[in-house]
Amino acid sequence: MQTRRRYLRTVGAGIGAATVLAGCVTSADGDGEFDPLAGTPLDRSATTQFRMGLRNRGYVDAAVPERVTVDWTLPVNRGEHTAAKSTPVAVGDGDGDIVIAGDTGDVRRVTPGGEVEWSSSVERTTRGIHGTPAVANGTVYVGAYDGAMYAFDLETGARRWRTGIGDAIGSSPVYYNGVCYIAVEYSPPDGSVAALDAETGDVRWIDRRPTDHPHSTVAIHREADRLVVGSNDGVCYAWTFPGLERAWTFETGGAIKGPVATHDGLAVFGSWDGNVYGIDLEDGSEAWSFAAEEDVMSGPAVAHDTVYVGSHDARLYALDAATGEERWRFQAGGWIIGSVTATREHVLAGAYDARMYALDAATGEETWSVEGRGHATSAVLVDEGALYYAERATGEEPGLLYRLVEP
Repeated sequence: MQTRRRYLRTVGAGIGAATVLAGCVTSADGDGEFDPLAGTPLDRSATTQFRMGLRNRGYVDAAVPERVTVDWTLPVNRGEHTAAKSTPVAVGDGDGDIVIAGDTGDVRRVTPGGEVEWSSSVERTTRGIHGTPAVANGTVYVGAYDGAMYAFDLETGARRWRTGIGDAIGSSPVYYNGVCYIAVEYSPPDGSVAALDAETGDVRWIDRRPTDHPHSTVAIHREADRLVVGSNDGVCYAWTFPGLERAWTFETGGAIKGPVATHDGLAVFGSWDGNVYGIDLEDGSEAWSFAAEEDVMSGPAVAHDTVYVGSHDARLYALDAATGEERWRFQAGGWIIGSVTATREHVLAGAYDARMYALDAATGEETWSVEGRGHATSAVLVDEGALYYAERATGEEPGLLYRLVEP
């Protein structure tokens, strides 16, 4: 495999390189200074966001029922684009409401009883929204396939701002200290990573470095001083953080579609070359790799010193987080392309067989599965004793949002 990939050290050369000035960073066009750690009146951390935090580890410290039943469903998706669908997120104010975005371009706030409190829309596109919203400052932040980032009022759904920054956004925003970090796509194909002011939507920093459409979601690892993201060009890109200087790149043999997780000094992600990688965050060298039998698009969850990740071979793998050695595998009935969610004792993953699975985290044995009607491709939200996930549309039937509860 070594002949199919390489890692390269880069030092801020080329188009869109960030410039360091007195400890701050300018945007790629030189328009003012940007310090990611500067004081701000906005929340330092998000109330809730994709993969449960900056590191994209997909772990939630909660218990999952030993049995579940479908409480209610709500149509949310209409398109058949194979990218994973948006994951529901908790509002976080104690009332149990959630926010769900759909590939129709609609964003909804929904009560635990399934009632839609409000519904807002992005500019109409053929693919709507696939990224998962972040919630902070009483605001819902999300990117869309019209190439814009949006901010909606959490209470009313009113649009606060819209900033067009590319031709498409399929990734999820990562919120930190009053800034939304997002991967952006351009039609040539090309890409960038941008930082937007969460209050105004102004672009504070952008680096036009990815050379193909980046669907992957940014991860920020503060202790390792790194910001990382994957791209369709098969490269994992790293910047220093908060310096935002180019650090290194690691090249695989296929597209990196899913989010990059970070854990214990490693960036962990899958590639369409059929491998899962653990890459040293310091220098971009390969610590380990694991070969699945087909493409790996799934976003890994990291918990219990284990990496849990799905594959187009319809398996969910549990790998030692330090070495990449296989601990167990589970055979589902269809592709597993969505992000995995880990809890205290279980691992949750959806598959193309229309099922959502709960597996024992230690053994991989099935605890339960629920059959829907479309490809289950979102991650699972575990909130207030309930589980939520969304599926793709299939044929003439819309994809549904599901609420699962203990019977």
